[in-house]
Amino acid sequence: MVDEKTLVKQLKNSKTQEQAFRVLMTLYKERLYWHIRKIVKSHDDADDVLQNTFIKVYRNIEKFNSESKIYSWMYRIATNESITFINKRAKEKNIDITEHHQNLASTLQEDTLFSGTEIQLILQKAIATLPQKQQLVFNMKYFDEIKYSDMSETLETSVGALKASYFHAVKKIEKIITTH
Repeated sequence: MVDEKTLVKQLKNSKTQEQAFRVLMTLYKERLYWHIRKIVKSHDDADDVLQNTFIKVYRNIEKFNSESKIYSWMYRIATNESITFINKRAKEKNIDITEHHQNLASTLQEDTLFSGTEIQLILQKAIATLPQKQQLVFNMKYFDEIKYSDMSETLETSVGALKASYFHAVKKIEKIITTH
């Protein structure tokens, strides 16, 4: 296991940065990909956003202050990059963000990389009907099992507001699934 403090020092040192960045990518690429994929839905889009995330991490590593774990910092960047990406796509298509999410969810069936069961597809479609913030909170809590305190730091929202968002998201999803 790589010591995080050592890795951060290596990332900030021009002599060791390239090798350290390769280690960083190896350690976190898959976890970040799946986090991004839950937001943007498409494999190709997730790859693009992941690449943008790593570029931002590389360019901004000097700003990382070690107050949080490096993965938490990267997770926040990935979340912001994902939101920016889908908002940009919705704007390009001149549609509401919720409609864009629903369109993405409906294309999952044709996605050769989506190997989910029928219930997983129903769940993804139900999640797509939620407002963007509720989607994020639900995915982070339900799939990634992130603590509210960590989520609060990433999304810059109070724990109480996050709990309320999750509660409302679960209620909406339950209603959709039970009427399906």
